[in-house]
Amino acid sequence: MGLQLCYIIVGMLILFAVFDLIVGVTNDAVNFLTSSIGSKAAPFSVIMIIASLGILAGVTFSGGMMEVARKGIFHPQFFNMPELLTIFLAVMITDILLLDLFNTHGLPTSTTVSIVFGLLGAAVALSVIKLVAATDSGMALWDYINTAKAMAIVGGILLSIVVAFFSGAIMQFISRMIFTFDYQPRLKKYGALWGGMAMTAITFFILIKGSKGATFMDAQTVAWIKGNSLIIMAGIFGVSAIILQILISLFKINILKPIVLIGTFALAMAFAANDLVNFIGVPLAGVNAFQNALASGDPLTVSMAALSKKVQSQTSIMLLAGFIMVITLWLSKKAKTVTETEISLGQQDEGTEKFESIWLSRKIVNMFDSLFGSIKNMTPEPISNTIAKRMTPVAESRGVSFSKKPSFDLVRASVNLMVASAVVSFATSLKLPLSTTYVTFMVAMGTSFSDQAWGRESAVFRVTGVLTVVGGWFLTALIAFVVAFIFANVLAFFKLPGFIGLAALAVFLIWKNHHKHKKQEKDKQEMQIYNLHKVEHFTESVSETFDHLAFLLKGIRESFDITFDALFTQNLETLRQERMHVKHFQNSTNIIIANIFKVLRLLSKEDQHVSYNYYQIIRRLQKFTDGHRDTVIRASMHVSNRHKGLLDVQITELMEIKKIFLNIILIVETAFRNKEIIDCQNAVEQFHYLREIVDDFNENQIERIRDDSSKTRLSILFYAISGNCVMMAKQNVKLLDIFNESFKLNQKCS
Repeated sequence: MGLQLCYIIVGMLILFAVFDLIVGVTNDAVNFLTSSIGSKAAPFSVIMIIASLGILAGVTFSGGMMEVARKGIFHPQFFNMPELLTIFLAVMITDILLLDLFNTHGLPTSTTVSIVFGLLGAAVALSVIKLVAATDSGMALWDYINTAKAMAIVGGILLSIVVAFFSGAIMQFISRMIFTFDYQPRLKKYGALWGGMAMTAITFFILIKGSKGATFMDAQTVAWIKGNSLIIMAGIFGVSAIILQILISLFKINILKPIVLIGTFALAMAFAANDLVNFIGVPLAGVNAFQNALASGDPLTVSMAALSKKVQSQTSIMLLAGFIMVITLWLSKKAKTVTETEISLGQQDEGTEKFESIWLSRKIVNMFDSLFGSIKNMTPEPISNTIAKRMTPVAESRGVSFSKKPSFDLVRASVNLMVASAVVSFATSLKLPLSTTYVTFMVAMGTSFSDQAWGRESAVFRVTGVLTVVGGWFLTALIAFVVAFIFANVLAFFKLPGFIGLAALAVFLIWKNHHKHKKQEKDKQEMQIYNLHKVEHFTESVSETFDHLAFLLKGIRESFDITFDALFTQNLETLRQERMHVKHFQNSTNIIIANIFKVLRLLSKEDQHVSYNYYQIIRRLQKFTDGHRDTVIRASMHVSNRHKGLLDVQITELMEIKKIFLNIILIVETAFRNKEIIDCQNAVEQFHYLREIVDDFNENQIERIRDDSSKTRLSILFYAISGNCVMMAKQNVKLLDIFNESFKLNQKCS
């Protein structure tokens, strides 16, 4: 590798540092935003401002962490400058691609694990190359790798998963036993003391334990803080408790809100202090290696032993990185996607779940259900009743705006932030690049578990989500190691052409992920249409439900039109796309049904007849969407299996069925959308006509079976599609009947 190429690589490392800051913050914003956003402790803009200030403060505490990238994974004295640049470049390309992939799918992963195992994979690749090239060196692979430090980092990360979960669960249980879900009366009594303890814990771990990594503090300041820690902590506890009590007594302020916001600042600060090394540590190490090499007489072969020494990071560079992180935090749409995943897994109420159940989650839920059942049986009844009483959530009030309702309360949000801040900041003080993602996620899961948010209706889905995320973490380590290993070999053997090829690959994959995420965001915005915004009057809720139904019917009508045409022409690609859309329609249906249940739950004793009709929407809608799913899957599987295509006469008959069927849906859809009083007799007549021609076509199909012109699978497909169309048309007529009755239209469809 020539010196000119080294200049290019150093420039690219600096550019990649910016990209890595962007994808890294996108992934890690979930760590400090989830609790405040999920509990709606303040307006979104206020939360973002506080988090931004925390990031800017935290970057100045990250100086000690930068040593991890220089010497934490391998021994730099055994490598020269071009070899280290190869390692660092492979790691940065791997890290950016890996984090962008996880961000696109809304899964929080660990930037720490990504960078650590990326460095390990690339360092192993260069070490193997050096060993092969110099067979008589007497060196072994483990001589190049800092195995002790690497294992300590990995062990700390794995241990943090267990510690974070149980710390969150235990602290949440204690907090809930003190405050219960109806926490306001108890908050007035001893909330100030609890808040003072929380503020003390934050300050201890952030200020005192983290001070020795700060770039702006000299040794004397750090020594003074450490020497007077008890006095400082006592002062903070006293001042905090007094201020919080004044806020409670005189200003009637819910002190959990400022505590959550302060905790957001603290965790954002801990995140920046601990994780900045994951984003710019490798590029800075590359720049340091390049500068040290140029200062020597032979820059291409000199040993990089200088990187083993302590290097004081510049505060200006840290602050510049902090500003880039803040800008990304405000502008990144993917950050919101990742945050939504963690909030959905910890929400107190049941609702539409992001993940499906799997056999492992069912086994785990059954095991814990049996375990806690045994514990309950052994617990004295008075104690069991007391715990159950204090752990019972407060009943929902009528007229709640579901869009404004928090996913969990402020007690849990404050525990999430305090416990996560303490664990992450303590690890930072030990210079262990602990994964803030692992800690905050597992703390949030521990508190939601302790809060019984994982009830019988949602436990299997939540556990599946946790297993998916945790599985993704282990996958992160494997992918980072393997990909960095491959990329390092490509760069080492192919030099400039290899670099150009990897850069082109990175640009292509990032572009592809960007477009995929845009499509996901579009689908998500469509799903927002189905949100039930306000439940104040039954008639208003019914009206909004029919608006949702109109939009759903329109989507399914268009999907059917496309599916029929694709089946006629055996267009497999189009059928596969429609099959992927089936889940979207199923999710939309589940949201509408969940909204109906919410309305029925919150109703007082009103007109039971109207309520019953409103409930009937569920049964009709389920049958309708099941018919759509069955038709699309059957059509796509038939073509995918390369079975014989429909006969011309079958296509002609199905086109006639399609025309009438889609027209019935359009009539119902238009009525729902416009709230128009229409003559439903037209829809009824078309339904009867559809049923008659389907009977005629079925008789024709019998003749085709007898003369063997229609094979078995073709006959099954024809009967299934025609039968689904009749069944779905009937459900549309019934929905129109419900619509008329709901709006007091004395016109019965039959």
